[in-house]
Amino acid sequence: MKLQKLLSLVRRCDADFGLIGPGDRIAVGLSGGKDSLALLYVLSDYRRFCPNRFELCAVVIDAGAGADFSPLLPLCDKLNVPLHIERTQIAQIVFDERKEKNPCSLCAKMRRGALDNKLNELGFDVLALGHNADDMVETFLLSALYEGRMSTLQPVSYLDRSAVKLIRPLLYVREKETAAFVREINAPVIINPCPANGFTKRETMKSLINEMCKVTPDAFERLHSALTHPERNNLLKIRGKE
Repeated sequence: MKLQKLLSLVRRCDADFGLIGPGDRIAVGLSGGKDSLALLYVLSDYRRFCPNRFELCAVVIDAGAGADFSPLLPLCDKLNVPLHIERTQIAQIVFDERKEKNPCSLCAKMRRGALDNKLNELGFDVLALGHNADDMVETFLLSALYEGRMSTLQPVSYLDRSAVKLIRPLLYVREKETAAFVREINAPVIINPCPANGFTKRETMKSLINEMCKVTPDAFERLHSALTHPERNNLLKIRGKE
């Protein structure tokens, strides 16, 4: 997967949903995983020709689970993107103090809150997350099957506690494409040390989609197309508006 292909998909997502506005100060939520690394690379290059000029930085929320984020420092220097690492005790609170049986929801809320606070501290008004097309379809199925409602990841939304705009530029990019890209460029992927990694309902949805595609080979593409074409559904808020 070449950078040019990823750029074209991000550019189309930006054009379709108005992700980036003039003068936006965008912070990439950088976990060190393949998706956030791919997003950082793409946005750093997209600065050259995006219709709207924007500023870029990267923010790492260290949950305190033992991950080593030092390999990200030379990468961000190479890309000319300032890196900010915020140390937290999220892992201790979730696993040791609260002993959560289903830790992902609380952890996600606390990480999002920490990102929100850090962006406010830095004076950045846009948070870019690396959710991809697979995340979008999986979230739709999770919502429908476990919550009985029709919902999915939004290309543009706003954090509850502030005026920070949240964008997801990779929603047209498959997970296998970000994986191929980071392998090709030998990006420093940070292994997720979370005890719950690989044992979540989202993993169950991945297996379900694989089984669906055995029966209907283009099932994923049909679902993703339905979710990303607003004229076919009312789940997406176009250009950040209701």
